[in-house]
Amino acid sequence: MLQSFTAALLLITVSELGDKTFFIAVILSMRYSRQLVFAGVAVALVIMTLISVIAGQAAALLPQAYIFYAEIALFIFFGVKLLYEASRMPPKANREATTAVVEVESKSTSKKTKLAICLEAFVLTFLAEWGDRTQIATLVLAASGNVYGVSAGAILGHATCTGIAVIGGRLLAGRISERLMTGLGGLLFLIFATVAWVKGP
Repeated sequence: MLQSFTAALLLITVSELGDKTFFIAVILSMRYSRQLVFAGVAVALVIMTLISVIAGQAAALLPQAYIFYAEIALFIFFGVKLLYEASRMPPKANREATTAVVEVESKSTSKKTKLAICLEAFVLTFLAEWGDRTQIATLVLAASGNVYGVSAGAILGHATCTGIAVIGGRLLAGRISERLMTGLGGLLFLIFATVAWVKGP
């Protein structure tokens, strides 16, 4: 359980720092109450984590050899993809997150209630996270590891990144290199692929 917890915590934390959902939380926390933004983002990420874990448990019903090779293949794929993306991106804030927030904001002209702010943070985060690398990584880890450890580690990792985004986001947004964090995420995925290969099915 501890190994699954640590793997999920480390993978999610490194992958989410500087990710689109991180910058969504940063941008929203500059405009609205940090507590409301944190609540909306955190609930979205918890629900997404639980969906990923349930899907991972369903995938665990497949033969162990399939899960083993799929896990390694996915980790290698995301690792190489992230390293490639990192090599091609400028070290600036995430433009996709800014665009997503601006689009939602432009459709609303009235002053937002607390519920509306939470809902905006929830919807933007949920949609941005769907099919994201951390969702797939959580699914893979849940298929091959301890479900409780993976769930706890992933949720804590998401909560940590969201907390950093809403509390220190204004200071960190201009200093966190998206390219560096993406590259570190890619490297971490490749390390996990290597560890999985060494451990064997």
